[in-house]
Amino acid sequence: MLLDLADYHFELPESLIATAPPAARDGARMLVLGAEEPHQRVVDLPTWLNPGDLLVVNDTRVLRCRLQLERESGGRVEVLLLRADAAVVPALVRPAKKLKLGERLRLPGAAPDDPRGVIIEGRDPDGTLSVRPLPDATTLMAERGALPLPPYLRREAGPEDDQRYQTVFAAKDGAVAAPTAGLHLSERLLARLSERGVGLARITLHVGQGTFQPLREEDLARGALHAERYEISAETAEAVAACRARGGRVVAVGTTSLRALESAAEPDGRLRVGAGETTLFVREGYRPRVISGLLTNFHLPNTSLLMLVCALGGRERVLGAYREAIAHGYRFYSYGDAMLLL
Repeated sequence: MLLDLADYHFELPESLIATAPPAARDGARMLVLGAEEPHQRVVDLPTWLNPGDLLVVNDTRVLRCRLQLERESGGRVEVLLLRADAAVVPALVRPAKKLKLGERLRLPGAAPDDPRGVIIEGRDPDGTLSVRPLPDATTLMAERGALPLPPYLRREAGPEDDQRYQTVFAAKDGAVAAPTAGLHLSERLLARLSERGVGLARITLHVGQGTFQPLREEDLARGALHAERYEISAETAEAVAACRARGGRVVAVGTTSLRALESAAEPDGRLRVGAGETTLFVREGYRPRVISGLLTNFHLPNTSLLMLVCALGGRERVLGAYREAIAHGYRFYSYGDAMLLL
């Protein structure tokens, strides 16, 4: 099937881009695709799920990976560490063009003998730089890192974001962006879902640098996205198998949960336990092996995330719902409102 990015375009008023979270974590609106009364609230989610259904959430935690550093000349450089589990890690750096291999970037205003910062170790074909954080990535982020809020928010992270740009079930450090659909689930809503008889299972997918990169024609041509690391536990594999055996629905909370589940699925829907990497590009014609529902936010035009939603719900149907959401003033993107597909 030939795909054209222009088929996934829509006009979005800038006023509908949410720049702050709703007052209550579970207070967002929720458009239920295809429902007779589609305009609902996230707090209504239990009424749309059945006893025996299973929600699958992503328990990744967003790294405090944005660093403001400076060159010996005094020029400011922003470094976004993409991992924290090695001595040398990939990073998005700007401006990067004039930086030299072996150059040290320091903390602004630090004493000359303060070793903290990063050393430029290499340039990678994908446009990232390899850097050596000092004394190490985890310590440097804990001391001076900030949450990497999406650029379209056009503001620096504040104290409220420390809580609200993490899910309530965040447990495993590694993401450079939040799994945003999960931001809607509060402790009280999870309790109500449990009382309803809806199960909860966790996967881990660390959102990577692809979240900052626009979808390219070569991505369409090769049918794959930037690799992201994921892990499926034996407990989750068993919960998914039990749900399907009893006729329940496996509902992914967010596109990251969906991609992890589908990437780990055998042809019969059984999940492979363990860690892996996914480049899965869900687009029109894809047939899910595991999931039968999705809770997701409203996405940018011309993106792989919008293409994923269209693959599940039908392009014209989903884009029609997006037009209706815009007409009703729904909020878009990371801190925006939600859509439920069943």
